[in-house]
Amino acid sequence: MATQLISGEGLEAVISLTKRRGFIYPSGEVYGGISGFWDYGPLGVELKRNLRDAWWQWMVVAREDIVGLDSAIITHPETWVASGHVEHFHDLMVDCKQCKKRFKADEIAEGACPSCGSRELTAPREFHLMMATKVGAATDAMSTAYLRPETCQPIFTDFELVASARQKVPFGVAQTGKAFRNEVNPRNFTARSREFEQMEVEFFCHPEESERWFEHFKDYRRRWYEQVGFRAENLRFRDHEHKELAHYAKRACDIEYRFPFGWMECEGIHDRGDFDLRQHQEHSGKNLEYFDADTKEHFLPHVVETSAGLDRILLAVLCDAYDVDVAPTGPEARQSGRQEEESRAVLRFSPLLAPIKVAVLPLRRKLAEPAHRIYEELRRFMTAEYDETGSIGKRYRRQDEVGTPWAVTYDFESVEDQKVTARDRDTLKQDRVEIAQLTRYLRDKLDECQLDPGSVPGDVKAESEQHR
Repeated sequence: MATQLISGEGLEAVISLTKRRGFIYPSGEVYGGISGFWDYGPLGVELKRNLRDAWWQWMVVAREDIVGLDSAIITHPETWVASGHVEHFHDLMVDCKQCKKRFKADEIAEGACPSCGSRELTAPREFHLMMATKVGAATDAMSTAYLRPETCQPIFTDFELVASARQKVPFGVAQTGKAFRNEVNPRNFTARSREFEQMEVEFFCHPEESERWFEHFKDYRRRWYEQVGFRAENLRFRDHEHKELAHYAKRACDIEYRFPFGWMECEGIHDRGDFDLRQHQEHSGKNLEYFDADTKEHFLPHVVETSAGLDRILLAVLCDAYDVDVAPTGPEARQSGRQEEESRAVLRFSPLLAPIKVAVLPLRRKLAEPAHRIYEELRRFMTAEYDETGSIGKRYRRQDEVGTPWAVTYDFESVEDQKVTARDRDTLKQDRVEIAQLTRYLRDKLDECQLDPGSVPGDVKAESEQHR
């Protein structure tokens, strides 16, 4: 019986597991840590890479109308003046005079400190969210620059250069990378941090087509979340009411996940109109209009954006996959054939995302040499781990806890029949597989988990052009 933990205690269990097993560590913990910054350990790095690759495969590789970009973290400071960040990117903050903690003004309910309940609070004051730095040897104001608070603005400033490289509207530009925001109150583990990674597409289209592309990307992103394995009951798509819309948005939809601490946005889909290109056009004095050679029309493209937080989605994946599997007892155990199993914590990752795809386990250490040869062969094709320490049951549970989908056991029968036992993490089913066919067996199982975007947007593009 599997029980997903949705409470605050569930989050603590996930945090404990991620630190203990090498997914996520507090940054600089040897010095007491630094709020809002996190390091990804050996398993966290693999999980993050797999998530990023799954997004890139879906959004770029599978499509002919989206290309990639890798822009600098620090760009020209005027970028952030034109975008409005320098003037408007603030939060109102309040300090508690009693416990000395700092909060956003909208976190204060009924004039009381959320931490200690004191009503001795400072007046709200503005707190700029961009992180400033200095560039070059000069110390005057011209040397001030900013760590980018979002990855989308360089896409807008590079629009003309990308479009001139034989890109025809409608087309999109994708980028993944670090962004930085000087959060007043980082909290909820990695859900709200000061350094984080974004995965964004800015899709440039004719003004009359933006509504169709907005609907297309809502459906397209929904299917990605389904295929990477999220539980349907923990996801919702929430359209913004008019009063919620950001100043740049004509329409917006949040993709939210039900974390143990409540619903929170993991991704936003926005119809940004021509706000960004127009701002940069007016501020730079450079004409950013697009010329359609087929229709002989000049226009400023509208933008449909899909902006996802990689770190927040990774935390959602961990929460969604975390189960406590309670083993049956008595007659139920005998019927299931699981008398040897104990209760176990298990991460039910999609094999596509799992940091380790397969573990190779010799039943006894005297069988280590042939088992290690199997491990060396498998790791040429997938991430694998070799483990010969402890009982086989304990080794199974160690792999379950980090989400390894398959464990391969080399036993004494293997010496005679040249077969191994392949155990499935979720069903606990065990297959005897010929060693010579093991790589194919596992690769076939991985192929079953590959993403399938289905029809990419040729129909949407044709419909839009016909409409025009």
